[in-house]
Amino acid sequence: MQIGLTKKLAEAMGVNPLSANEDENPLFSWTANWTKVWDNRRAEDMLVLVNNATRFTVAIYQVKRKNLKNVAEMMRTAISNTLLSMNLNPELVGEYLRLAGEVEFAQNRNRQTAAWVTKAGLECAFCVGREYNGVATIFSDTVGALANYRIVNYSGNVNEGFYPYQAMINALSELTGKQAYKYRAFELLVTLDLDLYKAVRRIIVPADIEFTRLHKVLQSVFDWKNYHLYDFTIFDDNNHIPVARLVPFEEDLEYDEGAILMKGYTLSKFLPEQKHMVYTYDMGDNWEHKIQLVGVIEEHDKESPYLLEASGQTPPEDVGGIGGFVSFREIMLNPSHPEYGEMKEWAKYWTMELSDWKSRPRVIHV
Repeated sequence: MQIGLTKKLAEAMGVNPLSANEDENPLFSWTANWTKVWDNRRAEDMLVLVNNATRFTVAIYQVKRKNLKNVAEMMRTAISNTLLSMNLNPELVGEYLRLAGEVEFAQNRNRQTAAWVTKAGLECAFCVGREYNGVATIFSDTVGALANYRIVNYSGNVNEGFYPYQAMINALSELTGKQAYKYRAFELLVTLDLDLYKAVRRIIVPADIEFTRLHKVLQSVFDWKNYHLYDFTIFDDNNHIPVARLVPFEEDLEYDEGAILMKGYTLSKFLPEQKHMVYTYDMGDNWEHKIQLVGVIEEHDKESPYLLEASGQTPPEDVGGIGGFVSFREIMLNPSHPEYGEMKEWAKYWTMELSDWKSRPRVIHV
């Protein structure tokens, strides 16, 4: 595996690599840079790699200069973890790394790949900015995954644009002869009872999805804005009593000593032994989404998380719970109501019915 280093990264590593081998298979060739995420940081803190064949991005956040002594292994691990985080077949990923061989550093003199890695760094910085507050020292080597869902190569001709993750999957499948996806998955039925009607979403998710990511999936399919606190409560199917309550932040534990910090916990920790849980979003409006395990897919061979079916529009944020939504909807159904204009302006782009696009089956990229 050949990794072309930008001048800045090579100097930080204290190496003087030879020029890149132009005959190297571009699928085994990457360009790497060391860049800064936050303007208030004095030093660079993120490694970014871009594959020269597919423009697939891998990024490692919170990399200090002292960490660069182990950078070769760090890069291989990050490539593997990023591919696996997208639910790719572990056999396919392992075969790619075997064929690519050990890391060999080279000097990058290709302006095009240098531009690619710079642009990828900006995309990854935006992702990190949305996830972290710039203070927490959180290490992650999969922060580049979301950048691969953005179309590239469209500046000259939109018809030539492509998605890096699709290009990488196709290339790896052709290279190894192995199927792209092969993992255990759960089909879930998620219901939000709004008294007037029910908003229902049927989804497929990896069995090993972490609760923090499941939260993002549910935010996406129910069109919430992630403004408020949330938790998951697992229920015993026999006695209908809570088995566990999972919360996202350590501060939440101050209010419930029996709660579990959800970081690192996956859905398969509780399912399919238990089959019901509740996802509560916004402790003020108290939106309780009932989650039921519909089925287990032992060897799922498609991309997920995936929305199978959606019905029922969800309320706008901060409408005041079910009671507030009922009142709000009555006003929105009556254009002659004295508060109609004010409510319509407050709701902005909210619509009474779920749009065709939002109800359409699709992959959920979060």
